[in-house]
Amino acid sequence: MLTKFETKSNRVKGLSFHPARPWILASLHNGIIQLWDYRIRTLLDKFDEHEGPVRGVCFHSTQPLFVSGGDDYKIKVWNYKSRRCLFTLLGHLDYIRTVEFHKESPWILSSSDDQTIRIWNWQSRTCISVLTGHNHYVMCASFHPKEDLVVSASLDQTVRVWDISGLRKKTTSIRPSQENDPLRLQNDLFGNTDAIVKYVLEGHDRGVNWAAFHPSFPLIVSGADDRQVKLWRMGDSKTWEVDTFRGHFNNVSCALFHPRQELIISDSEDKTIRIWDMAKRTGIQTFRREHDRFWILTCHPELNLFAAGHDNGMIVFKLERERPAYASLNNEGVYFLKDKYVRHTDLSSSRDGPILPLRRGGVRVQSMSFNPPDRALLVNSDTDGGTYELYIVPKDSSKAQDSVDCKQGKGVVAVFTGRDRFAVLEKYGGVIVRNLKNEEVRKCNPPFQPEWMFAGPTGMVLLRGEEKIALYDLQQRVVMAELTTPFIKYAVWSNSSTNPMLALFGRDTLILCSRRLEQLCMIHETIRIKSGAWDENGVFLYTTLNHIKYCLPNGDNGIIRTLDQPVYITAVRGSKVYCLDRECKNRAISLDPTEYLFKLALVQKRYSDVLRMVREKPLIGTSIVAYLERKGFPEVALHFVKDERTRFSLALECGNIEIALEAAQVLDDKDCWHRLGVEALRQGNHQVVEMAYQRTKNFERLSFLYLITGNTDKLKKMLRIAEMRQDPMGRFHNALYL
Repeated sequence: MLTKFETKSNRVKGLSFHPARPWILASLHNGIIQLWDYRIRTLLDKFDEHEGPVRGVCFHSTQPLFVSGGDDYKIKVWNYKSRRCLFTLLGHLDYIRTVEFHKESPWILSSSDDQTIRIWNWQSRTCISVLTGHNHYVMCASFHPKEDLVVSASLDQTVRVWDISGLRKKTTSIRPSQENDPLRLQNDLFGNTDAIVKYVLEGHDRGVNWAAFHPSFPLIVSGADDRQVKLWRMGDSKTWEVDTFRGHFNNVSCALFHPRQELIISDSEDKTIRIWDMAKRTGIQTFRREHDRFWILTCHPELNLFAAGHDNGMIVFKLERERPAYASLNNEGVYFLKDKYVRHTDLSSSRDGPILPLRRGGVRVQSMSFNPPDRALLVNSDTDGGTYELYIVPKDSSKAQDSVDCKQGKGVVAVFTGRDRFAVLEKYGGVIVRNLKNEEVRKCNPPFQPEWMFAGPTGMVLLRGEEKIALYDLQQRVVMAELTTPFIKYAVWSNSSTNPMLALFGRDTLILCSRRLEQLCMIHETIRIKSGAWDENGVFLYTTLNHIKYCLPNGDNGIIRTLDQPVYITAVRGSKVYCLDRECKNRAISLDPTEYLFKLALVQKRYSDVLRMVREKPLIGTSIVAYLERKGFPEVALHFVKDERTRFSLALECGNIEIALEAAQVLDDKDCWHRLGVEALRQGNHQVVEMAYQRTKNFERLSFLYLITGNTDKLKKMLRIAEMRQDPMGRFHNALYL
């Protein structure tokens, strides 16, 4: 299980994913509803109008609405944009356990401890059906994703399936229900004939806490206080129990189907989440917490994401990695794993095909490493505490091999260190160097216990310890360099032979450093960093969940383009980024590298390239101007600016009086003329100073300027002007100057 996001709060009783945005609602036992952004791990809002625990919450699939139900017997419909409760639905006589919007109709389904299930029309704000039949608390109820069915679970030890097709045929009145409405009284007393019981599923020995439909097959899963998870099949006229999954040690709180795989996920008060294989009818994984009982489970309608609520918060998680395992070939091609075959893609011809099958097709592959001189491929998996497989890739990779020679071994991870050599990190911290016959050549014991290992320069490896990365020489058995870092997941070396650089990145931190682990810069992202690769110019390009970004060695970074889905960069060639998506499909994304190449040329002081780009490329943008100003290149920024006021400020900053004068004449602003006069005086350009003083009518300074330049004719003229203005002090000064 890969935990993507975790919160600390009061007990979480209800959860709901937003269908489009990276949001999740959590309803708490203390009456608060929290709205979280699980991608940037931020609490966006809180809603707290309920009195007592809120047990059910649900987003609408298309409208900016969500519904909640709590122990105050109230169902509230909220607009999360206006951040307020729109209205309250009253009718239940006891705690409300779950609430749910219908995907198409304007209906809300609610279940309650008053032993009823109610269907409400949220547009007319009325109860349109009451489903009665359970004789104990109704713990949950949910709509079928496609058919007119409802499934409910109750502490009366039954699961019921209700046919609500009569509701769809019925034309509902939008008039508000009156207190003494006979139809409402009939519905409350005897139930509604628009919804009838289709099946009653009996088989649990204690109260049933949860029941859910399969998204596409006629199957139901249920979990109960008898600690069992049961699988049921629906036929045309009856239902029957298919199997029972045993393994929980306490009440099963919730159970649901995986939307895209043949799996069942359940959680329990025994503090575990368990994964069950529907085909093998066995448990395949168990995830435990130390102190927290689980109460609720939900799955994202589109993505491979799940969430579970427990005593002290919630977790958002994935069951398996969606990142494809791949190994790049110096920007020429890529080996990757798909459908139990290692495949090869040539970036020049875009040819893609399988080349060899994996010896053990069912293993979870974590990473791959390729050694071009020996055409050797290492495949690392986390099976049995960590294993590696060594393959020799055939030279003719045009057709797939049916069977290949494979050498296997145990180890946390294996990486190539040179020709005919690879290193294996053992479980207890030792590093063993082996040859391609899988024979041990050398054993090293680093001075600290490494958690993981990355490839390094020839004869070296990078070892990840607790909050540090070390460059370890396998020949001399010494640590050559160390760097203190946060948790690092990936290391990518540049292809430069003269000045190789290293990119280290984890969940939200990117570090660029030199070959000797001297840190060049560190970038913090708010969203997870997914992958990265170096281009031929020494710029590191990386992807987050929704952007392709760049980072220069000096730390300057920015966005190149947005992404519609997460991708994993395999190579960068010119203006194309080659990548794999989560379905292991190769994609070539075109991008404009002008911005980061322009900044790189400035940093490296290649001014001829800068001027060429200024002339050839349309680099217009306030971000470029701001960057140039910040970096001390206002004269370059002048080439990009169309706004006269900005041009004036930049021209003054770089001392270009001619452009500043042009801009000042267009603007004709007193403040601009004053600033221009000050700068022109500093440069000794008395003609422009004279013009600036004339435009601002600064007669005193103008007279003094004529004095120091020895222009007596202009001084006489200034005397006449003072007489006309009836300015005795001006007349005195000008007469004194003359």
